[in-house]
Amino acid sequence: MDAARFAQPQILHQPVYQPGRPIAQVAREFGLDPATVDKLASNENPLGPSPKAIAAAAAALPAMNLYPDGSCWDLSAKLAERLGVGRDQLVFGNGSNEVLELAAHVFLGPGTEAVMGVHGFVVYKLATLLMGAKAVEVPMPGFRHDLAAVRAAVNPRTRIVYLACPNNPTGTVDTEAELVAFARSLPEDVLFVLDQAYAEYQERAPDLRPLIAEGRAVLCARTFSKIYGLAGLRVGYGCTRPDIAALLQRARAPFNISSVAQAAAVAALDDAEFVRRSRETNFAGLRQLAAGFRELGLEFVPSEANFILVKVPDGAAVFQALQRRGTIVRPFGNLPEYVRITVGTAAQNERCLANLRAFLAGRS
Repeated sequence: MDAARFAQPQILHQPVYQPGRPIAQVAREFGLDPATVDKLASNENPLGPSPKAIAAAAAALPAMNLYPDGSCWDLSAKLAERLGVGRDQLVFGNGSNEVLELAAHVFLGPGTEAVMGVHGFVVYKLATLLMGAKAVEVPMPGFRHDLAAVRAAVNPRTRIVYLACPNNPTGTVDTEAELVAFARSLPEDVLFVLDQAYAEYQERAPDLRPLIAEGRAVLCARTFSKIYGLAGLRVGYGCTRPDIAALLQRARAPFNISSVAQAAAVAALDDAEFVRRSRETNFAGLRQLAAGFRELGLEFVPSEANFILVKVPDGAAVFQALQRRGTIVRPFGNLPEYVRITVGTAAQNERCLANLRAFLAGRS
């Protein structure tokens, strides 16, 4: 019997997440030396992982025969102290993706809705649809959230509003004042999920902890995958009200954060020098790419993240052409004239711009 006949109906129409292509796969396909391929597709830290995290992960390896601490005790203690919140306000996920999905598991189901920007992180839509709920996508003029339109889309069926700051894939931001006013305008039975995966790249990220302290239904999600360079270990967390956190814990799988990942994340929090260097490298890279795009006559969306969205003649064609030259970027089906480029090292950025230049010259 075809398994689809007894699967849940929403699974039959569920889109599949398409990650950035791996270096090894591109190297095999195009006959390239993997050492010469730059992956600028998945917003990873081009400096690698935090050195302190590497040392802590290595020290944790001999105990890998034991299950990890399911409560993430050491990590939650350090984060709670760092953030000035209670340990019972924190929920850990296998990357912040899982935190976003936990919210959907707890609050969404058939007959409910989640509101999000049309150019928001695709996981919001995927998690919503997986739960049999409706994804309401709001237009984003100028690639920014129209918070008034988002608020107007909220109705009695709405259970979650998903927004990101900086937004992925556009790199645009909303101010703290705008987000606070928006959160205060929401009904008390709507969870506002603010995805702050790239917040550490901002000079001053919006802080919604005072809203949580007021009792607002707010969940702020962050990750160790980006500025800390731990994407391969998958550690993320959410900060929210204790009662909301307790509900999310009910949906969380046991032992979802490995012992190695927990140790690395604890150490990464103390690596202020690495964070500073990563931020400075990113600021310089954004300037370098922006200057290169201007020279090439390409429009782009100013970004406060570690990536930049640039308008090209044909996103799919650029994606393919740059792969052949050893640069992996990210195309988007709903943005066919754009590609998203992760900020790399100065050398990686320059190679990317050279490959773009060659592509454009070949079309002229």
